Amino acid sequence: MSEPRMKSFNYAIGMFGTSIPINMFKTYAAIYYVDRLGLTTLQLSSILFWYTFIDAIDNPVYGFLSDRTRTRWGRRRPWLVIGTPLLVLCFIAFYSTPAFLSGNSLFAYAMLFYILTGTLDSVINANYGALFPEMFQTDASRARTNAMRQAFQLVAMIISIALTPLVTGAIGFSMTAILYGILGGGVILYMTFTSKEVGFQEEEEKPKFWHSLKSLFLNRKFWLAGFTNAFYSAAMSLVLASLPFFVKYTLQIPDGQSTILFASVLLIAIGCVAVWARLVKKYSLIPIWRIALISLAVAFVPLFFANSLATAIIGSAMVGFGFAGVITTMDLIGAKIMDEDTKKYNLRREGIISNALGFMNRLNGLFTSFAFYLIFVLFQFESGNNPGPNPGNASRFLLTVFPLVLMLISFGFSFLVNFPEKEGDNETPIALAEE
Repeated sequence: MSEPRMKSFNYAIGMFGTSIPINMFKTYAAIYYVDRLGLTTLQLSSILFWYTFIDAIDNPVYGFLSDRTRTRWGRRRPWLVIGTPLLVLCFIAFYSTPAFLSGNSLFAYAMLFYILTGTLDSVINANYGALFPEMFQTDASRARTNAMRQAFQLVAMIISIALTPLVTGAIGFSMTAILYGILGGGVILYMTFTSKEVGFQEEEEKPKFWHSLKSLFLNRKFWLAGFTNAFYSAAMSLVLASLPFFVKYTLQIPDGQSTILFASVLLIAIGCVAVWARLVKKYSLIPIWRIALISLAVAFVPLFFANSLATAIIGSAMVGFGFAGVITTMDLIGAKIMDEDTKKYNLRREGIISNALGFMNRLNGLFTSFAFYLIFVLFQFESGNNPGPNPGNASRFLLTVFPLVLMLISFGFSFLVNFPEKEGDNETPIALAEE
């Protein structure tokens, strides 16, 4: 493997490591705690709601601290080395609930480890995300590396989402979390020690906290791209969280067959990432990004009418096509925002911007919280013990109606975001250091 390709591989495989634990964490939290352990949808909604505000505080702080870190091992590596084992331990604890917990004690335990796991994931992804625009500084190298990175993420999602019903059925949630945690953590550490950060000068100015927050607050593109991403992320979070409910209550087929639907989304996405990456290179980023967003929105229409495994597979495959386009383009939008900030202020603030964009992404907690609250109000779906009179329609609403509305809003926001196109932009270095 050539040196540029090995550089891309060593960095991109980190997405496999970050995705393995967090996708199981986000996808199966609802079905595990609500359907199996008896946590109510109102309690789950409360956890998601409060965590969103905690995330609003911790994200900019983590990014700011990372940008100001100066060690002989680099800025990002110490955070990744310390944060990875802590993330793995909290993730395992979340899915290793003591059997004697119930009621308020179960609620408190779930909230504690949801918050700890989520905030440590913020630490990891802020530092991992900050390396991307630092290490790859042309549109072409970014498109190539990001396509590889998203392919690794999709492989991880096949394991941690599509195969999880089979794995947990065989060894249980706790052992599955241990297995995924060790695998994901090991890959993150491999990426950490094989990816070389862009060096910094000792006299290089350190970002100031309040100035960084003020410049972000006044950055129109940051907010518009952030909201576009937040609505998209909320839609896909709901898809992942609600698909097991859809399989059980709407299609009324065995739980294990959710693996087939997850695989339909993810295998199609893996095949289409390279297609979307070529479209970005052939045309320009912004219009392809918008096409991807509307493709994902439209995909929820046939999924709404699915009434069998076969028709659900077709709808899921269409979701996979649109999903591939969004994940291929969204990170490139974020990298351009970081480029503009570096050029304007002559400061390296990839960490705080990456984390702030991550926070905007996690605003999806407000929307998913509201969605679970709505199915309680509209359909009286309280928990697996009390699913209400029409759990099939409740699950269909969660999987298709709410995500469709969110994606249409996301698509609308994307028309407010633009970047000046420059001739040869695909090959010209955009950041400070040489690749």
